[in-house]
Amino acid sequence: QVQLVESGGGLVQAGDSLRLSCAASGRTFGDYRMGWFRQGPGKEREFVADISRRGSTSNYANSVKGRFTISRDNAKNTVWLQMDNLKPEDTAVYHCAAGEIAGTRPSLYNYWGQGTQVTVSS
Repeated sequence: QVQLVESGGGLVQAGDSLRLSCAASGRTFGDYRMGWFRQGPGKEREFVADISRRGSTSNYANSVKGRFTISRDNAKNTVWLQMDNLKPEDTAVYHCAAGEIAGTRPSLYNYWGQGTQVTVSS
């Protein structure tokens, strides 16, 4: 079992930055690929970014590429999502997830956090 707890969300204005954190506990953090997903009002959960077990590779949704950066520190059991130049359409609940296979589909992930709300005003 892996427990995931997100933090760092909030209300910001367009163009601002936020850094989300996801703290993991339980099984060895480095055994899992990590991903960030988001779910906006009335929308399905969508892939934002993921990162390999050692942090050497990462992937991004086109909508956030160049603005968001995913990173991890296995010694701290933490993964981050740095979000710059935020837009109103980034408003959503952001979830981190852990998976042995991972990828862009939520069904590939084994463990999920409860999420943190990000609201971007125009």
